[in-house]
Amino acid sequence: MALSAPDAHRERHWMCARRLTERRHKLGLTQCEVVERLRRLGVASSNRALSAMEHGQGLDVGRLPELAGALDCTVTYLLGLTEDPQRWTPDDTPVPVTGDLTVPIAGWILAPEIPDRASSLRHA
Repeated sequence: MALSAPDAHRERHWMCARRLTERRHKLGLTQCEVVERLRRLGVASSNRALSAMEHGQGLDVGRLPELAGALDCTVTYLLGLTEDPQRWTPDDTPVPVTGDLTVPIAGWILAPEIPDRASSLRHA
């Protein structure tokens, strides 16, 4: 059964919050280390702000590319559109929107230049 539009948006929001935490843990990073990586990418943040985002509060869509860069993954992954942290194109599974309506996501491309910036963090 497909989710209603508000439910789908809410689920994507929580998916992103969960992925931020899971990815940080997978990389063995503390919140302080992620904040430092964000600082190197030109984004002012704090442990408190990152904690809030990981708990689904204050999640700023404008910061997603830098968050993805700091966590060595793609925006597509953070949004839950792919299971592979390095994949830019969404998985071929359609996204349920409302009722019987689904949106095919195959073929989307989201900012392929971000991994280049992310790789510079590993060498800093």
